[in-house]
Amino acid sequence: MTEAQVWLAPSAYEHLKAELIGLLRQRTEGLGGSAAEQFIGDSADHNTDQQLLTDRRERENRIRKLQELLQNPLVGQDPPDDGVAEPGMVLTVRYEDDQETETFLLAHHEEGAYPDDLMTCSPDSPLGQALPGTKQGEKVRYVLPNGQAMQVTLMRAVPYRAAPGTE
Repeated sequence: MTEAQVWLAPSAYEHLKAELIGLLRQRTEGLGGSAAEQFIGDSADHNTDQQLLTDRRERENRIRKLQELLQNPLVGQDPPDDGVAEPGMVLTVRYEDDQETETFLLAHHEEGAYPDDLMTCSPDSPLGQALPGTKQGEKVRYVLPNGQAMQVTLMRAVPYRAAPGTE
């Protein structure tokens, strides 16, 4: 099965790559021996052992996620500035029910990869799956996990680098 390419800004790619290298270094510099040998202890150390196992499991899950994201990334290729929504675009949408607008980057959210004041919308979310291909001014409907239908109007779509306050 071919994995879809994941759009990443160069700064996000470098950030995630550095995080992965650090986690892999932690793994190799960790305690020697098997997990069973590492975490055998008396009952007083049970909570510490459990925390170590939990931390290790979380680190391994994060390594897997980073490896998936970095396996086939689309880095440094800004989408065309054509007003059409796609990953790598900063989108402004207006929700039809309350007329409020929201601006976000259509990209996978990774802590520290993008400016803190820029919200992200995952391309895997219901809204993120509905938006690609939508042109400025067009409306799109999508279904929330609870079954409720929502509608938004795409007000603006600009490449991440062309958006004010980015990189």
